[in-house]
Amino acid sequence: MLFNSLTFVVFFALVLALHALPVSWTAKKRNLLIASYIFYAAWNPPFVILVWLSTIVDWHVAKAMYTSGVQSRRRLLLTVSVLVNLGLLGFFKYGNFLLENFQAIVSIFGFNYEPAQWSIILPVGISFYTFQTMAYSLDVYLKRSKPAESFLDFALFVTFFPQLVAGPIVRPTHLIPQFATPRKATRDQLLWGLGMVTLGLFMKIVIADGALASTADLVYGEAEQIATLDAWLGTLAFSGQIFCDFAGYSTTAIGVALCLGFSLPNNFRFPYAAIGFSDFWRRWHISLSSWLRDYLYIPLGGNRKGNVRTYVNLLLTMLIGGLWHGASWTFVVWGGLHGLYLAVERWILARWGNAEIGKKTLVRIFLALLTYFLVNITWVFFRAQDFATAWRILSSMLFFGSGDKVLVPTVQIIEVSVVIVGLIMTHWLMRDRTLESVVSKLPPWLLGTVWAALIWMVIVTQGSADSFIYFQF
Repeated sequence: MLFNSLTFVVFFALVLALHALPVSWTAKKRNLLIASYIFYAAWNPPFVILVWLSTIVDWHVAKAMYTSGVQSRRRLLLTVSVLVNLGLLGFFKYGNFLLENFQAIVSIFGFNYEPAQWSIILPVGISFYTFQTMAYSLDVYLKRSKPAESFLDFALFVTFFPQLVAGPIVRPTHLIPQFATPRKATRDQLLWGLGMVTLGLFMKIVIADGALASTADLVYGEAEQIATLDAWLGTLAFSGQIFCDFAGYSTTAIGVALCLGFSLPNNFRFPYAAIGFSDFWRRWHISLSSWLRDYLYIPLGGNRKGNVRTYVNLLLTMLIGGLWHGASWTFVVWGGLHGLYLAVERWILARWGNAEIGKKTLVRIFLALLTYFLVNITWVFFRAQDFATAWRILSSMLFFGSGDKVLVPTVQIIEVSVVIVGLIMTHWLMRDRTLESVVSKLPPWLLGTVWAALIWMVIVTQGSADSFIYFQF
C-alpha cells in the first residue's frame, strides 16, 4: 500500500477513526497491529509470515538473554537471532546475487555450472525491519536496554505501519516506551502531522516523480554515449529525485505517526548543504548511518585502534552499507566511494583541520559544493543498472567520452535546473535551522496559503502512484 495512493487515504482515515474510539489502550494497540499487518499484506500477504517469524524469534531470544547469567548461552542466543534475521535477508535479497557470483567464480576454473533459475520475490522493506529487530536483540545482549514487558508492544514496534517498509529505522528504546501509555494526538500534533504528510507527498509526487524522474530515467536508460550536459542533467535530476522520494517517504511517515500521537526520529537534515562527508552522513538517512555506527563501526573498533584501523573500519562499514542497499556490485562501489571519502576527509582534518581558512563563508560554500559534486559521482553507481552504464555516464560527466547525441529537451533542461538550484539553495538556507522554527515564525495566513498551494499541486500533478525508490531495499 503506497502513501501516494487513494487506497492509503481511505486506510489512514479508518485507522484514525478507530484510534479515536473510546476503547481501552490495549484495544487501540491491537487495532494498530492489525492495521499494520493489513498495510504490509497489501503487497504480498504470505510475506507477513516473515515478519511474524522475526517477531517471535527476537521476542523469545531477548527474554532468554536477559534472564540468563551464562555468557556463553547469551552469545548462543544472540547468534540464533542474527542467523535467523540475516538468514532471511540473505536468502530473499542476496540469494540470486550470491548464486551469480558463485557461477562466475567456478567458470574461471573451467566449470560450467548452470543453476536452476532463481524465482524468489524480494519482500518489501525486509532490510528495514530486519535491522530494527536486530537492534532490539543487540541492545538486550549489550545490556543497553531491557526486553519489552508486553509482547503486543514489541510486535507493534516491529510492524508499526508508518515506518515499516522504508524507515526511519527506529531504535527500540525510542518507540517501545511510547506504547506503554495511551497516545492520542493533540490538535497541534494533528495539524502538524497532516502538514508533514502534505509536505512529504509534495516532495514525492510533484518534485521526485513529476519534475525529475523522467529526466533521470531518460538519461540512464540510454544505451549509447551521450553529451556531457545530458549526463550531468540526468545525474543531478536523480540526486534531487532520490532525496525528495526518500525524504518524502520519511516526512510522510513521521506525519502519519504524529497524527496517531507517536513521534518518529528525523531521517534527513538538509544533506545537500553538508560540508564534508561526515557532515553528509549526519544529515542523510540518519537512522541508517547511526545504526551502522553503533552496531558495526564501533564494534569493529571505531577510531580507537589507530589511524590505519580507523580507515579500514570506515571502508568496511560503508561497503556493508552499500551492500545493504542492494544486491549488486554497483551498490558496493557506491558504499566504497563513500568510505574512501570519509577516510580521506579524516586524514585531511587530522593535518589541516584547525586552519582558519576553513571557517570563512566562501570557503564553506566551496566545500559544500565540492561535497555535492563528489556525492553526485557516487549517485552514478547507485542509479546505473550495471557498470557499463555507470562508466558511460561518468565518462561523459568528466569529459572523457562525451557523445554527440542530445537527449534532454529544452523544457526539461530548464525544469531540472530550476528545481536543483532551488533545492540546493533551500538546503543551504535551512542548514542550521529546523522546519519547526521556520514555520513557527510564519503568519497564519501565509502558512495556510502555502499549505493550500502544496495540496493543490499534489492533486493536479498527473502521476502514476509510483513506488518509493527505497521500497526495493
